[in-house]
Amino acid sequence: MKGSRYMDVGVLLDEIFKTAQNFSEEFHRNAETFSEGFCNNGYEHRQENEYNADYYPNYFYPPMNVFVTETRDLIFEFALAGFDEKDINLSFQGDYMIFSAKVSEEKATGNVRYLKRRLKRKDIEKQKYFVPQDKYDQDSVKAIYRNGILKVTVPPKESPDQNDGIKIEIVREGN
Repeated sequence: MKGSRYMDVGVLLDEIFKTAQNFSEEFHRNAETFSEGFCNNGYEHRQENEYNADYYPNYFYPPMNVFVTETRDLIFEFALAGFDEKDINLSFQGDYMIFSAKVSEEKATGNVRYLKRRLKRKDIEKQKYFVPQDKYDQDSVKAIYRNGILKVTVPPKESPDQNDGIKIEIVREGN
């Protein structure tokens, strides 16, 4: 079969899914502006969406889950197959947990020709996740790395900080 071309269906599907993801992200980013042109009450539409804000962005890599347990613990699970715990960085900056990871260097011996390559590990640049410090105890965080899954548990504060803000006095004009 000289001259025939072979197509890797896996690579083709990866490209289709990546394009669909990019389209979805762009659509959601522009959905509010788009819908205002077709809705008579665009202002009311904006107000409804303010309550459904997504504080946990949908990063493409690594796959992850974010959920709250019955005891109000905030749980982050990251799928990090092939990473070493020494290469994973977690920290808090204000109301955000900052997550990043570096791929450890592996050297291939000789000239390698992949027959199938779907596992593409890459460095994870800084990703920010909302963890309000007035509601969660950032000092008591537990991070466990087992079987390629990093599970970060952030417990709630016993009594959330009550900040009523700054009271502004209103005076009658002319007094």
